[in-house]
Amino acid sequence: MKEVKIANRRNIKLSYMYDGSRYFGFQRQPKQITVQGEIEKILKLVCNEEINMISAGRTDRGVHAKHQVSNFYTSSNISADKFKYLLNRALPQDIYVFDVEDVEESFNSRHDAKYREYEYIISFERNPFEAKYVKYFQEKIDVEKLKEIFSSFIGIKDFKNFRLNDCVSRVSIREIMAINVEKIEENKIKITVRGSSFLKSQIRIMVGTALEVYKGKLPRNYIELLLNDFSKEYRKILAEPEGLYLSKIVY
Repeated sequence: MKEVKIANRRNIKLSYMYDGSRYFGFQRQPKQITVQGEIEKILKLVCNEEINMISAGRTDRGVHAKHQVSNFYTSSNISADKFKYLLNRALPQDIYVFDVEDVEESFNSRHDAKYREYEYIISFERNPFEAKYVKYFQEKIDVEKLKEIFSSFIGIKDFKNFRLNDCVSRVSIREIMAINVEKIEENKIKITVRGSSFLKSQIRIMVGTALEVYKGKLPRNYIELLLNDFSKEYRKILAEPEGLYLSKIVY
């Protein structure tokens, strides 16, 4: 059905980042503190109307974002710069809006994204001050060996076995465009995954499974098995959310 245009309605695009440590995920939930809930609460006060954000991604509880994008429709005549000022003044310090702009009415932050990138940070050094932002791993990882394990995910695949049971997506086929594993500090590595879109907790299950294969706790062909055998339910291994960041969205 074609959307009916409403006179004087604006489409506002927000670009922002957040520390997800204390939130029950991104998506609005009744009686829980969420990133979407906090932003919409302020927008409702500023616009004096109900606001329903459309967003590029929905991160799990404890997952962070270096680059999240949302858009919303409003009849407010507040300028984009003023929106940015008012939001950052009222929002908690663990959410920061770095850009606000008027966009075409047809723009949709979720459907118009060409690809998304996630980063997963692993540290080999235990540090209580980083506990909410990295995954601790007891031994140093061979970057090339882990990269080879992750290569099994690249391409257009059915990730039915790499999502949680409450995932509402009707289609489980997704394209993974690229995966990189690199050393970023003496005791840290970063896994970067680029894809068209992702299923619920897909990245965490991919990382958790790959690390178990790396440690030898699962056979080397286990990932290929999960990508091709849908005859039974497989155990899902979730990596901790703390090391995961929604890092880039490209339109």
